[in-house]
Amino acid sequence: MKEIYLAGGCFWGVEHYFRNIEGVVDTEVGFANGDALMPSPTYEQVYTDTTGYAETVRVIYNPEALPLDELLRCFFCAIDPLSLNKQGEDEGTRYRTGVYYTEHADLDTIRQVFDEVQSEYSKPLAVELLPLENFFTAEGRHQDYLVKNPDGYCHLPLKLFRYPRLVSDLRHLLGDEPDFVARMSNATALIKEEMGFFWVGFYLVGPSVPELVEGSESELILGPFQGSVACMRIGCGRGVCGTAWKEGRTVVVPDVEGFPGHIACSSLSKSEIVVPVFKENEVVAVLDIDSDELATFDPVDAFWLGRLVAVVSRS
Repeated sequence: MKEIYLAGGCFWGVEHYFRNIEGVVDTEVGFANGDALMPSPTYEQVYTDTTGYAETVRVIYNPEALPLDELLRCFFCAIDPLSLNKQGEDEGTRYRTGVYYTEHADLDTIRQVFDEVQSEYSKPLAVELLPLENFFTAEGRHQDYLVKNPDGYCHLPLKLFRYPRLVSDLRHLLGDEPDFVARMSNATALIKEEMGFFWVGFYLVGPSVPELVEGSESELILGPFQGSVACMRIGCGRGVCGTAWKEGRTVVVPDVEGFPGHIACSSLSKSEIVVPVFKENEVVAVLDIDSDELATFDPVDAFWLGRLVAVVSRS
């Protein structure tokens, strides 16, 4: 087992998030990298923002089940990496973000993930990257706070707690089943059941029908889905699904009416996300999810649905 210390704002929600991620063995909340002349601070002392401590979660994990780089990507998914001393509505130096390591050998991996995240932004990250100087466990009432207080305050969106469980449930549900269609079928059912989206389905890359699609050797063909009737074939580059396939990237659309060339399978669909499914670095299918509300999907959905389709394609 290994450990890493993560500061991501209020530690109640951050701990609850990580305890749901497969590969995390244990968690503990406390205060890190503060004034060495004030050891074992109380929550009330740290709250004054005069101690230099950050609310931090000690994460003990199994690197064989959850490599450090994947764990850190989960962390960055849960924070605003550009926000200085503020996460959600919580503000102060105690709510700063940071990754504090205890093994120098981990530094290369940590820096690699930092570089990946930095490449997505034009402004510098506001996330500290430092060795752990000190850590003091918080009072017992703060440990597993949201387990003890299910309706307690949390600055994180609820779906951050639901997605890790969904991915874990799907992994166990699919097991070693080798058939790709069978895996997709149960995946759509589980996503629909646990997340309640309006439409969930897969389109598979397959041979085109010349009389239906001119000038194309392949197209997306409707596969297993949950929801209302849908378009059966979509050409490469057409609509949101065809764009995600052609460009090999996840496409998030807050308002489908504003997407050029949108294919309207249902007038009830308002926003959409399409995630490509890769096998051997080639897109073999896409996961298409529609919502009947505007702006349903964001980077949290993109990150965790990407992990989900990786489970589906692993056969």
